[in-house]
Amino acid sequence: MAPALSAVVLNDHAPAAFTAAVRAVEDAGLRAAWTYDHLSWRDMRAGPWFNAVPLLAAAGAATSTVRLGTLVATPNFRHPVTFASEVVTLDHVCGGRLELGVGAGTAAHDAAVLGLDALSPAQRQRRFEEWALLLRRVLSQPAVDARGEFFSAVDARALPGPVQPGGVPFTVAAAGPRGTAFAARTAEAWVTYGDPAASGPEEVAAGFVEAAERFELTRRRVAPERSPRRLALLGRDETAVFADYPRFADRLAAAGFDEVVVHWPRPDGRGVPAAALGAVLRTHGLA
Repeated sequence: MAPALSAVVLNDHAPAAFTAAVRAVEDAGLRAAWTYDHLSWRDMRAGPWFNAVPLLAAAGAATSTVRLGTLVATPNFRHPVTFASEVVTLDHVCGGRLELGVGAGTAAHDAAVLGLDALSPAQRQRRFEEWALLLRRVLSQPAVDARGEFFSAVDARALPGPVQPGGVPFTVAAAGPRGTAFAARTAEAWVTYGDPAASGPEEVAAGFVEAAERFELTRRRVAPERSPRRLALLGRDETAVFADYPRFADRLAAAGFDEVVVHWPRPDGRGVPAAALGAVLRTHGLA
């Protein structure tokens, strides 16, 4: 059985165009529409780049079935207390369809833009774990007091809380041993980018398969009673895999992935080539 399919819509879309793209994702029957939570991003830093939270609010008010989420929000510029308030509001706007992709964040521009001291990878991971656990507490408890290494909260409230029974699900991005163990223990889902250095379709597929194997070994060791969903996020430029997408999707399904996340077709040719979209949808039983 093919994994579920979802799509990233990039934040360089103006709000009306972003909302239209998400409606197209919904009309095509995809499970979820994701967007990146950065202040700026890679080679698009010199151009328009809109904030994820209001974009998702606009899309949530204009759709009814597709799930919506960040992929991923990080502690680089978000405090768990203020972000919890935004998360609750978003979940109410979209009627309980919000999902949170979260991660430790890199040392790129988002980590430096506020003028904070640079962190080592180990510090970023510790900060992320503290951030994610405090965020979940504020989302699930009436009032929270906390004082940690990186974040504090005093009588923090995010009432009335999320719409969804059980709260907003977390999808944790993780690659290293400690991050993968944290995802296995705490998350509703895990997302991987595979091997960022992979170039051809065979290498891309192998990178995802190897990541899934590492995750499964970790899950069996640290949380055998849990079974988080597994998401494979394709890079926006990995167009080579669409030459024989059904075979690629079969390899990911065999590796245990529950969902494939692609970049929605774009005029600049990044993401799913427009000519390949029909085959991609058919592979996932959507056309």
